[in-house]
Amino acid sequence: MIIYGASLSPFVRKTVAFANEKGIEFEHRDRMPGADDPEFRECSPFGKIPGLRDGDYCLADSTAIAHYLEAKHPDPMLIPADPEARGKVMWFDEFADTIFVPAGGTIFFNRVVAALMGQEPDEAAAVTAETETLPPILAHIEKSLADGREWLVGDSLTLADISVAAPFKNLDYGRAAIDWDAYPKTQAFKERVLGRESFAELLAKDAAMVGG
Repeated sequence: MIIYGASLSPFVRKTVAFANEKGIEFEHRDRMPGADDPEFRECSPFGKIPGLRDGDYCLADSTAIAHYLEAKHPDPMLIPADPEARGKVMWFDEFADTIFVPAGGTIFFNRVVAALMGQEPDEAAAVTAETETLPPILAHIEKSLADGREWLVGDSLTLADISVAAPFKNLDYGRAAIDWDAYPKTQAFKERVLGRESFAELLAKDAAMVGG
């Protein structure tokens, strides 16, 4: 099995961590979005990351890959069978992919990626994301962790936790100014999930490129 995609991508980070939590053996191959690599493009025709190759089977999109891996490797269960719990896990996965990642991406792009690409960063856009877009997102996560909850859904790690934790490293790399005193449960959640062994190797790759 091969997972294609740049380690700095939250979507790749999510997919790699999910596969690691499943105990699946795979090779990670770094590929930038849009890379002109025929093997990668066979698995991701539009150049989106991540892409997956499992023998002759190819698939793209982090959520699609997670569902495929869950069906093929059901133990440990990371997407609950209970309808209500599964619905919540899918909501948090979508929340991370379409709400959290874009907000953090604005900060990360303008403070890290733009310089690497030789582009002029838009610090005003980063500040707006930091001060206006991000706080309601963090408040939602904080509220979801009320009553001493360690995990977003149920009593054990799920795709929800992996998906929501993954974008936080890009906030770190983008030096996002966060008042963690306002979000203590979220900070503990972030450290708890990203501190798992399933994230360790990819985060070490990141650190070599952009620092801790």
